Order: sequence, then structure tokens, then C-alpha cells
Amino acid sequence: MTIVQLTPGAAGMHCGGCMRDNAIVTALRKLGHDALMVPLYTPLTTDETDTSSTKVFFGGLNVWLQQQAGIFRRTPKWLDNRFDSPALLNFISRFAGMTRPEELGEMTVSMLLGEDGRQAKELDKLIEFLKSGVKPEVVCLSNALLIGMARKLKAELSVPVVCTLQGEDSFVDGLPEPHRTKAWETLIARAAEIDAFIPVSRYYGEVMRERMKLEADRIKPVWNGIDVSGYTPSEREPEAPTIGFLSHMIPAKGLPILVDAFKLVREKIPNARLRVGGSLPPQSRAYVDKLQQDLKREGLAAAVDFQPNLSREEKVRFLQSLSVLSVPATYGEAFGLYLLEALACGVPVVQPRHGAFPEIIEATGGGVLCEPGSARDLSDKLIGLLQDPARRRSLGTGGRERVLAHFTVERAAREVADVFAWAKENQKGRNGQ
Repeated sequence: MTIVQLTPGAAGMHCGGCMRDNAIVTALRKLGHDALMVPLYTPLTTDETDTSSTKVFFGGLNVWLQQQAGIFRRTPKWLDNRFDSPALLNFISRFAGMTRPEELGEMTVSMLLGEDGRQAKELDKLIEFLKSGVKPEVVCLSNALLIGMARKLKAELSVPVVCTLQGEDSFVDGLPEPHRTKAWETLIARAAEIDAFIPVSRYYGEVMRERMKLEADRIKPVWNGIDVSGYTPSEREPEAPTIGFLSHMIPAKGLPILVDAFKLVREKIPNARLRVGGSLPPQSRAYVDKLQQDLKREGLAAAVDFQPNLSREEKVRFLQSLSVLSVPATYGEAFGLYLLEALACGVPVVQPRHGAFPEIIEATGGGVLCEPGSARDLSDKLIGLLQDPARRRSLGTGGRERVLAHFTVERAAREVADVFAWAKENQKGRNGQ
């Protein structure tokens, strides 16, 4: 099949959606499909070879300007192209809150309205590009926030449009009113234009089935997978018991809870260490600075280190330095690629008993669950593993084996391709072909 994957950039940060889509497109190509990833808003930032086209559509600056003033909805292509320069988009994304829901309510609703929104010109440019060159047989939207494109894509290209579901609810719930309510209403109305939805976990499929009022037969869950090459366990234990965190350095990912739990761990295991890695968005720098200052006041600064924006090689070394990993997110995560990455390195995990975490831990057997939001219970579970090397090794080894068997990107790509094929056949049946 000729497949086009439309994926929003995350304003210069690594993001799970970008990395997942990039890995899937790479694996689809290895399976013999002609797959292209097209970046939206900003260039993509991944920790593997970038498979996306060099041209960015719906460039963040153009989208913002068109939202603000009608004159920019009629500007010539040459000027739009200047505004879509990857170098310019990367530069402005360092300072703009381009991924913060509290600042993007009106623009989110406009994007969900598709051809009826203020960025209709951008949709026309994308369709012109797809018609003139790629000629896809299937278009896949990275998430439901792009659902406004589906109606016109289907009408102009006569192809099925499939949509991945991977954590949109928390973004929409973070929009200010009245945009939050309008966004959910528009998502529900526009959902009828999607041929199939691919949630990244069974848990998240149920969440969005209820919230978007979807028919069960259009929901085709496919667990995420990773390229496991290079992810290997360390040949030796860390010099000191080491807890790790690997995700966005934001409160919603539970970093303050983990820091509080670490303080309790130190009361029982005085030489324990904490390592914090992952994306550090510009708006979180002050928050992380405050965490570091608090740790310094309590005499723990030397026991904690922060490593933002790791490359793939650095990430593997980071994981290999850990005894256990925990990302105690405060909301219902749709998946959590960091769980697979840690387990692929033989590192067990401790996660809250909510979201997709129970599903993933049951499937991998690579960790234990704790009470959501409880630093005390999290510390108890961490201490239990840190003081029991045999159990820790058993969980890590068993989790690694199941990741290698069931959570590879090759398996995920085959299942995603099966959904694409189903959507194509289903479209033919509706058209009487």
C-alpha cells in the first residue's frame, strides 16, 4: 500500500507520538509498503532516523497567523513557504507555547473544524501535495485532534482515513472553556468521517469509545511497539540502588510524587540515587529549577541528577544505569513507551494502578503497581524491589522476554497494516466495488 502518515511535531521536544509514528513508518517500509510521514506544525524530533518529508504542512507560524487575522488566510504561496521554513519553525518553537492546551483553545477548535476552520487554506495545500505526488491509498492521522481534515481528504483523494488514538483526552480536557466543550462536541460530530480508529491500548480504546461515542467495530486496538535493537541489559548492577524517571519533566507525569517518594526511600536506603531523564519543555524549566533547589535545601542534590533531551544512545545508557524505573503519572496514560524501553533493558517498573499501566504490566509481567498519587505507597514498592535483587532481576528478565516477543515495532506495524487493509476493503464494499 501507499500510506501517508500525518504527524504533528512537538515544538522541538521528543514526544511519544512522534517516536511511535516514526518507528511504525520505518517498519512499514521494511514490510514492503510505500510509507511517508508528513510533519505538521513543526519539524519532528525523534531519537531514531527521521523518516518524515522535509516539507512541513500546517506550519505553526502560518496556522497561528491565520487564526489571528483574515489577511493571512489570503497570503501568496511564496510568503507561506517562508513562514514554513523548518529553521524558522524550530527557532520560534523554543519560545512559544505551541503544545500547551491552556493557550490553544480557539485554535484547536478551528483545526477540528477542518475546511470550515480558519486554516482551510493549509488543508488545501496539503491535499494539492498529496494529489500531485504521493497519491496515497490510505491516510493515517496521528491523533484525533487532526480529525477535521478527514472529510475533505476523503472527498478529494477517495481514500480511507484512519486515526490513531494516543492520549488526546488529557489535552482536550486542559483547554479553557468554552473551547473544551466545543472541542468534544466537534470530535464527536467529526468521528463519523473516520474509517477506523487505532487506540494504542485496550484501555484507551474504551476511554475514547465512550467519550467520542464510537461504534465498537471501528475500534481496532494495536499495542505500541519499539525497535528493540540496542536495548540490552547492563552486565552489572548499578553501584548504588538507582531509581529512574524517563518522560516529560512536567508535574502531570508525576515527577513531584516520585521526588517525595525518593525522600522516603532514602530514609530506609541512605545510598539510593534518583536519575531524571526525558524532554524538558521551555515552560518547565522554572519548575525543574525549583525542584532542584528544594533537593539542594534538603541535602539531596548530590543524590539526584537531571538529564534532559537524551539521544537514543544516551537513553539506553541511562536505562542501563537504573535498578528500577517509575513514571507515576497523575492522569490516565494511553500507553507509556518508556515502560517498553525500560523493560527491554531488563529494568523493572513501578507504576500507578490506573490508565493503561495495569494492562501493560499484566501483559509484560515486568513490574508492580502502586496506589495512584501516593508517594508513601510508591516508596514502599520501590523499597521492596530495591531490597530484593532476586525479584528485581526476575521481573526485569521476564519483562524483557515478553517485550521482545510481543511489543516489537515489527509486530505493531503488521497489525497497523492489517487495519489499513481492512479500511480499504471496507471502503470498497461501501462503494459497491
